Amino acid sequence: MDSSSSSVAVAVAMNEVKEEERPHVLVVDDSLVDRKIMEKLFTNSACKVTTADSGKKALELLGQGEDKHTDINHQGPKINLVVTDYCMPGMTGYDLLKKVKESSDIKEIPVIVVSSENVPTRIKKCLEEGAQEFILKPLKQADVKKLRCHMQFTKPMKGRLCMGRYTMKRTSDNK
Repeated sequence: MDSSSSSVAVAVAMNEVKEEERPHVLVVDDSLVDRKIMEKLFTNSACKVTTADSGKKALELLGQGEDKHTDINHQGPKINLVVTDYCMPGMTGYDLLKKVKESSDIKEIPVIVVSSENVPTRIKKCLEEGAQEFILKPLKQADVKKLRCHMQFTKPMKGRLCMGRYTMKRTSDNK
């Protein structure tokens, strides 16, 4: 199948997926360019995408901020996956990951951490804190396709890790 046939097949598949059946991804990055790239990649994979430019805004959208009225998990479609940049001013992606995993309301939402920096201790720390994966930027369409197995539909997929560029079994899954 050539690339034009592949593009047509993806477009047809996207049109066949009802809006409410599309996985809902929250993309968090302080860089507008990176947010737009990730938004396009997930949209191309038949996902609904909401973006936030900070960890604080992401927590508000998840109903964990000061203003509980912006909680999209209760006012609209549930978030199935959070993808966050590691390096952001104020609240880092690691801080956001910790807050998500500490919350009884949202701890089951899978979190993927992305970064342009390949720092093994940082990668290990994120995975040990509960990140499903740590992926180096720039994200590619193939990365997004691999992430679909993490997206919650009815139950969390605890212990199930996709084959990404940085996939490690978390020690908590070995119990």
